[in-house]
Amino acid sequence: MKKYILIGLSILITACNLGTQPPTPESPATQTPLRFDELNASPSPIPVTATETFVLIPTPEPPPLYFTDEFTSASPYWEFLQTGGLNTPTTSYENDSLRIDISSPDTWMIGIHNAHTYNNVFIKTRANITSTGSFGLICRYNENGWYEFNIYSDGTYNLLYGKQLTEGIAKYIPLSTSTSGAITSSSEIGLHCQDNFLLAYVNGNLIRRIDVTNYGLGEGQVGISASSVAESPINIHFEWAKVEQD
Repeated sequence: MKKYILIGLSILITACNLGTQPPTPESPATQTPLRFDELNASPSPIPVTATETFVLIPTPEPPPLYFTDEFTSASPYWEFLQTGGLNTPTTSYENDSLRIDISSPDTWMIGIHNAHTYNNVFIKTRANITSTGSFGLICRYNENGWYEFNIYSDGTYNLLYGKQLTEGIAKYIPLSTSTSGAITSSSEIGLHCQDNFLLAYVNGNLIRRIDVTNYGLGEGQVGISASSVAESPINIHFEWAKVEQD
């Protein structure tokens, strides 16, 4: 009986040993060798994101203190302001001239050259009008007002003290009004601001000299003016503007 037990136990131990296998080592991962062209290939370029480019346009150098503007192109140093009337006048540059179009009656516009300020100065211009209206010159423009000389196509002229009240509206005080046979629809005019006097010229002729001591404008910028009267529309062409030393 014991012998059978021992034989059975031996068979059982052998069976257990045969059923247990030692662990098999894992084989390394299989790698595919690189081709020659892959070994020498350049890395793929990194895509570049497009960026927006801004081009800065420099402001041209201001003209010298005394200069002539022949209006061949627009200048950043001219500032145009409406001083009365319903519709805003428009400006353009054509055929080497500054054109001002006014579509409503009794409308005023001034153009201020803001590069320099002057005390005593002589400013001149040549312009022509297509219909009834006026063009003129300005000196000593500042926050306290300005002096203005205008000629009209009917032979009338005036000298004014102007002051901006609010945007698009100015107050004008007549200093002198008269007529001159020298005035035509195409004329060269000049305004000389000399100490406490204004001197007005038409085609080289002095037509008026007045004392402006009471208004006390000592210095300021120079400019031009244009206006319509009862009739409209009109356009005015300025051929040039010249600023000369007193």
